[in-house]
Amino acid sequence: MAANREYRKVVTVLFCDIAGSTALGESVDPEVLRAQLGRYFDEMKAIVERHGGTVEKFIGDAVMAVFGVPQVHEDDALRAVRAAVEMRDALPALGVQARIGLNTGEVVVGTDERLATGDAVNVAARLEQAAKPGEILLGPETASLVRDAVETEPTEPLELKGKSEPLVAQRLVVLDDQAPAFARRFDAPLVGRGRELHRLQEAFAQAVDDRSCQLFTILGVAGVGKSRLTAEFLASLENATVVRGRCLPYGEGITYWPVIELLQQLPRAAELGLEPAAVAAIEQLLGEEHAPASSEEIPWAVRKLLEAAAESRPVVAVFDDIHWAEPTFLDLLEHVADLSREAPLLLLCLARPELLDRRSGWGGGKLNATTILLEPLSSTETDELLERLLGEAPLDPDLQQRIRDAAEGNPLFVEEMVALVEESGDGEVSVPGTIQALLAARLDQLEPAERGVLERGSVEGRVFHRGAVQALAPEEANVERRLTGLVRKELVRPDKAQLAGEDAYRFRHLLIRDAAYDALPKATRSELHERFAAWVEEHGAELVELDEIVGYHLEQAYRYRVELGQTDESLGRRAAERLGAAGRRSLVVGDASAAAKLLGRAVSVAEPNGPEGVELLLELGSALADFGELHEATARQEEAVELARKLGNRVLELRAACEVRRFPAITDPSYTAERAIEFGHEAVRELEPIGDDQALGAAWALVAMGENVRGHWQGVEAALDHVVEHARRSGDRKREIEARQLLSASIFWGPTPLSVGLPRVEAMRRDAGEDKWLESWAIRPIVGFYAMQGRFDEGRELLARARSMLEELGLPMDIATLGFWGGPLEMLAGDPAAAERDFAAGCEELEARRETGWLSTMSALHAEALDALGRSDEAEAAVRVSKEASTSDDYDAQALWRCAEAKLLARRAQFDEAERLARKAVATIDRIDEVNHHGNVRMALVEVLRLAGRTVEAREVLAEALACYEQKGNEVMTARARALLEELSQSGA
Repeated sequence: MAANREYRKVVTVLFCDIAGSTALGESVDPEVLRAQLGRYFDEMKAIVERHGGTVEKFIGDAVMAVFGVPQVHEDDALRAVRAAVEMRDALPALGVQARIGLNTGEVVVGTDERLATGDAVNVAARLEQAAKPGEILLGPETASLVRDAVETEPTEPLELKGKSEPLVAQRLVVLDDQAPAFARRFDAPLVGRGRELHRLQEAFAQAVDDRSCQLFTILGVAGVGKSRLTAEFLASLENATVVRGRCLPYGEGITYWPVIELLQQLPRAAELGLEPAAVAAIEQLLGEEHAPASSEEIPWAVRKLLEAAAESRPVVAVFDDIHWAEPTFLDLLEHVADLSREAPLLLLCLARPELLDRRSGWGGGKLNATTILLEPLSSTETDELLERLLGEAPLDPDLQQRIRDAAEGNPLFVEEMVALVEESGDGEVSVPGTIQALLAARLDQLEPAERGVLERGSVEGRVFHRGAVQALAPEEANVERRLTGLVRKELVRPDKAQLAGEDAYRFRHLLIRDAAYDALPKATRSELHERFAAWVEEHGAELVELDEIVGYHLEQAYRYRVELGQTDESLGRRAAERLGAAGRRSLVVGDASAAAKLLGRAVSVAEPNGPEGVELLLELGSALADFGELHEATARQEEAVELARKLGNRVLELRAACEVRRFPAITDPSYTAERAIEFGHEAVRELEPIGDDQALGAAWALVAMGENVRGHWQGVEAALDHVVEHARRSGDRKREIEARQLLSASIFWGPTPLSVGLPRVEAMRRDAGEDKWLESWAIRPIVGFYAMQGRFDEGRELLARARSMLEELGLPMDIATLGFWGGPLEMLAGDPAAAERDFAAGCEELEARRETGWLSTMSALHAEALDALGRSDEAEAAVRVSKEASTSDDYDAQALWRCAEAKLLARRAQFDEAERLARKAVATIDRIDEVNHHGNVRMALVEVLRLAGRTVEAREVLAEALACYEQKGNEVMTARARALLEELSQSGA
């Protein structure tokens, strides 16, 4: 962890060049020109260094300076702009004018040649070249970082050499010397600081009541609300003189700067009746007296002046940023606090926790001293701040959650992120440059050894272990002491260890971790990730997520090397093995979202090859399908077919071919169920002599899918029996679970009566145990049977449970298909509006994922609900969707859309076409064994005949429907059919 190693830093680069230097050389004697340039270089260097920058190099008569090297400051951009203005204003005295360009961005520093390198440097140079004489151009990021201290105007889009897109720069018009780079919003509401405000008010009250001096210090990290709390307190004062001074982070003669600011706000020393020695010391401090005052006289004189000012009215002296104060100034404050008497005086000091590193005993042992530490806001308080900042403006709940997560209770971070979202208008949450600058500056103030420890911890993540840091920094002999120092500096805090025998630490803020990590060069990141993977393999054997963790770190190591043009295929394969293993485990437990991501990452870091590559592609396809990405799943499984074919492995090829054909059966209306069934049986015949259970399971699963699509539920059950048998033999737990899931649905949709089917599916639910996904599918037929019994509320409760489990598992397609159960339940319950909402939500999700197998049927059911609500135009549109999505042998959908259209036509008195469609629907549904739908389709024909006034024929068809409902055990529809039959019988004709 050497101090001179490479770093990645965000810095501000300044280029300054003399305008018209060629003409100057022609008109001036060489010796005169040499002297002028010498004065120019000396003056420019002095200005840059006075503002905390570093002159990187002189190029001809141009100066390149960097602000942020060797140490980053939170106001580097503002320092650079101030230096640029001073440089521009100094040059006319030297007989020349300058063109200046500034740009802020990430560079690499600390290389052997020491110069900062990166695109930010190139852009700054191009901006300088584009500037006119006497002009200063700011890059977009620089302008953003100094927005509250400058007035600018945009340039025309600039075509900069080496840049693919034109750049709009900002031309500097005015710089406010006294303004900060970005103004804090003191108009923002004060949230969550009531207790601290009360303590401040109590300290002031004590100073007044006792006529004493009270030293009150507010500690807190940047942005946590020290200034906002102070503003609220000062606004509450009614009878006090408030004066304020601030400690500067850089500059000449800054020791007494805050005292000088304070003295300029109070009456003159002579007017307050101070003794001559005190007056002389004060005047000397203000530059009005040339005789020097001793170091002892200045604190004494300041104390006397404050006491005199407080005689008639309490004085509140606020000192900002005393963590930057010189020791002499801190001594002065303690002198006033210790010795002031008989004067109501409150010394209010604001500082970051680093103050205690410089003055560990600050305020200690003083009865009149109080120090508080402002902690981040709680989640509830952060939400309140967000609401009050936004007012009536709406904010997407997901966006609000992302701001809350990123800000982690820091009010300034919340304010800046809200402002950035409002300005960008794209709804994205990113870390504003102002916050990045604050964090980078804080890290740059650390000792190199402490920073090295922090950076090693950042490689592991938000939570890291002491042993890992030691492994990544073997040369550091004092890791424990460094970590203790980082805890004291409020950068990390102790946390619960995930590994036995280890100590763990958590970054106080995720953005601190990110800032530490981002400073590491990519080559270093790669090396450290690989070394951490080796460490955790050795020490984390008990971790359930070991494969994910090791795979992630190997993957990061691999990707950084690819970015640096150093591809390491061996490293990529090691990462793929771990990620693949983690993805398979996620598949088994039903976490399709995680499985798809992990397996996809495995494929991306190592090109699949060999039989294991085919397996990986098939597993990825399965995960993507479960997650609802059916077209992407098909693409991956087609890759598996092609790879198996190249390998000459016929068994793997057939298995992959069966897998890939399952998806066209539900995504491609031109691919019929009959084709899927035929291919599946052909594969079975070829595979049975070989006896490969995995491949046979895939072949029978294809047959079951085809039978499902065309609604032959007895055929589904027969095929699933084979699937379960082969899945058990091959140990394919996932396929066995999927088969059992479809089997439970087939019991409901097929001819099995309720009296037999309900106990069976209830038993299946019990057998699901802790498997949430399997239980969510077992619940569905129970809901269907409950609806047939009129147990609607019980059914709704079960559906809510299933939805909750599927949302937790992240399975949007499975959630969409709940509409097949919730919609019919609501139709039976007499609530077509609720049914329509269920069907609409399901159809929307299925259409978005270009799924057609389920969409064809659900759209037809949706049309029925819309028709029941009298929304005929929308019902017609839903019928069209069903027609277009249905395959020729999707008999369920073919029958149901005809039912819906027939009723729409009948309501328009087009009875002949309506009857033709309805009777075609009956003939179609009778080709499959969905007994309940046999009744439903006949009820549509009954409706058409009733509307046509053909009551006798309607009664005949109604009797057939009643027989179907009685056969299935549908109690609700049996009762309705009987009532309607009685009504039609009484109507005569």
